[in-house]
Amino acid sequence: MVLACCVSIIRGRRWANWLRAATAICISLSWFSGGYGLSSAAAEPAPAPQQSRGAYLAKIGDCAACHTASGSDSAPYAGGLAINSPFGIIYSTNITPDPVAGIGRYSYDDFRLALREGIRKDGKRLYPAMPYASFTAITDDDLHALYDYFMHEVRPIAARPPVTALPFPVNQRWTLMFWDAAFVKHQRYEPHPNRDAQWNRGAYLVQSLGHCGACHTPRGLAYQEKGYDEQSPVFLKGNVIDNWFAANLRGNHASGLGRWSEADISGFLRTGHGAGSAVFGSMLEVIEKSTQYLYKEDLDAIAHYLKTLSPQPERSAYKPLASAAARSVETSLTHPREDPGAGIYESYCAKCHKKNGRGDPPKFPGLAGSPIVLSENASSLIRLALEGGRTAKTRYGVKPEKMPKFARRLTDGEIAEVLSFIRNSWGNAAAPVTARAVYLLRRDLQK
Repeated sequence: MVLACCVSIIRGRRWANWLRAATAICISLSWFSGGYGLSSAAAEPAPAPQQSRGAYLAKIGDCAACHTASGSDSAPYAGGLAINSPFGIIYSTNITPDPVAGIGRYSYDDFRLALREGIRKDGKRLYPAMPYASFTAITDDDLHALYDYFMHEVRPIAARPPVTALPFPVNQRWTLMFWDAAFVKHQRYEPHPNRDAQWNRGAYLVQSLGHCGACHTPRGLAYQEKGYDEQSPVFLKGNVIDNWFAANLRGNHASGLGRWSEADISGFLRTGHGAGSAVFGSMLEVIEKSTQYLYKEDLDAIAHYLKTLSPQPERSAYKPLASAAARSVETSLTHPREDPGAGIYESYCAKCHKKNGRGDPPKFPGLAGSPIVLSENASSLIRLALEGGRTAKTRYGVKPEKMPKFARRLTDGEIAEVLSFIRNSWGNAAAPVTARAVYLLRRDLQK
């Protein structure tokens, strides 16, 4: 199918602008003495054998994803990952404890300034591709644990990543002090007294180490996140990053998590499957390298917090069809002249996603009622149709399935027709996809 293996509620991750905050969807914490860091509370399960608390924090923070170059033989945390931006390529840095190439000479205060303030040891500003705007909320205990892990448990690697060399004027890092002053809230997470412990725990995870908003919150003209917590009505409302649409994580009925249960969300983060959907795109790495390893208590806290985010106005809708109406849609697949795109769906998609659009979860995701199908922005659907993809490989999930690419098999118009059919069948109601939208994304992906 044109989506033959991956339609998900959670977005892909690598960000095509210099304010992208790599990775993530959401991360974990632990209750401690009235705080919300991953610390020494009796209520939190102990780290796995031979895994320190700092190692767990780094895993759930998905630090390796951005600070490891592409390639199976790349050393973890040695940097060199190329991050696309509108101004040029930003290369991630070496954060191993090598004293020359890495951060081996960083004191705790140096480490703290880098993570919370976006200032490296030599005093120069870091590009906000490092999501310090979220990390500023990390508790002191968690920051100390992370520092101990990187200094004493990570293997030093003497690799020197390529130097980031952006053109003038964005190469003037000192100007970032003004961006910082305008948009970054330099304060630790403060628990809400009128919320329970689980809610506060989930809020801390999402807003700090998880830096979910870095991908899922819309950006302003200065590429700043338009909100950093639930007080903003657009926080986690969805955003386009690197030609993927990082999905709406609010309570919208059609395009958000309104029809997902807390168990659906928690299970999705652990297995890459949930509520009939499957992870796709660069979010695969978040699931495979990070969230599948989180304690269940952490995943449940994230889900609990996300389910409290209010819905926002949306243009799409979903109303499940009665069996008779559903059969009429299935019948239309054999009458492509009546429903443009139906014939293409029958030829390329129905084998996996079925004529009724319900798929075969968890093996093949459903399209009827899928939030990503119903998203106002169809970038993810178009990119999946062009490039194909696969589902996640996790310890608890099913065997991954691959979706073929259709960039060479189908024209822009044909892809637009079949996606429009999918977005308006089986009770789905969303704006049609235009051939021009397909053309533009195809062009961007070829650059």
